[in-house]
Amino acid sequence: MSLGAEQNAAEIVGVNWGSTNFRAYRMAADGTLLEEYSEPAGVAKLDRQGMMDLMDALMERWPAGGAVYASGMIGSNIGWQAVPYAVAPASLADVAAAAVLARIGSTEVLLVPGISCQRAYDGGPDILRGEEVELFGFSAMHPDWNGLVALPGTHTKWARFDSGRITDFFTSMSGEIFDRLTSAGLLASIVEGEAQDGPVFLDGVRMGRERKLGLGTLLFGARARVISGQLERIAAASFIRGLLIGSEIADAQAMHPDLSNAQAMQIPLIGNGPLCKLYRSALASVGVDSRAVDSQEACLAGFRALHLVRQR
Repeated sequence: MSLGAEQNAAEIVGVNWGSTNFRAYRMAADGTLLEEYSEPAGVAKLDRQGMMDLMDALMERWPAGGAVYASGMIGSNIGWQAVPYAVAPASLADVAAAAVLARIGSTEVLLVPGISCQRAYDGGPDILRGEEVELFGFSAMHPDWNGLVALPGTHTKWARFDSGRITDFFTSMSGEIFDRLTSAGLLASIVEGEAQDGPVFLDGVRMGRERKLGLGTLLFGARARVISGQLERIAAASFIRGLLIGSEIADAQAMHPDLSNAQAMQIPLIGNGPLCKLYRSALASVGVDSRAVDSQEACLAGFRALHLVRQR
């Protein structure tokens, strides 16, 4: 299928192709979701032939699909082709201009580039790949938004918008750290059950945010609390998650002092419901209001917005 020949077709196909998972959406021209398909077939699990076979199978499933867009690690050095990042401050038009047309199997696919930045706070570099679709989808849904948007997840992103451009952002690995610490190693032996909102979680948030001690010391302290009987095993995951999110919020407050202003606008949180609920509670504990935004809705809006910009 040729992207050029089909660019005016009524339908759009958006693919979020990460390291672990493959998620595809077939959309009507107005962005309405017609059908979705997913499987645990991220680029880290496939060779080039496997990527071609998967894309060909998707197009056999959706033969009437129009322009095909793919974001995420498919455009990285472990994916189909390394696509250079768009450089912040970046608008959706900048991201669209930096996209690269590739052929995966029999299908022409526009690979979305991701974004890199040099943080204003410390001059340090950061990168994102895949989240730009959700971020610009949110921006398309709320074109007048200026300020922070957070994407809680394995690698949580905090991005700042100004006049429709992503100006800079930072990434916290708190989600991955939590997953690894609670699945293997010393802390895994004290964890029972999932992290839950409540006093124990918020106590962890407070300690992580205050930083009277370093995060490494605080995390080992979770084990000491369980062993000494000061913390129940069923609450250990909540305490550990709280420490990590609290430390992350401290970073956000340092980089964006206006976040500490209780009168600030609600912070949109794009992600899954349970994790966004924890972030909402943690932010509320420091006087910051927030609201959850459905990640799939933002993703669909982002692919449609990208398609519209490409048609101009």
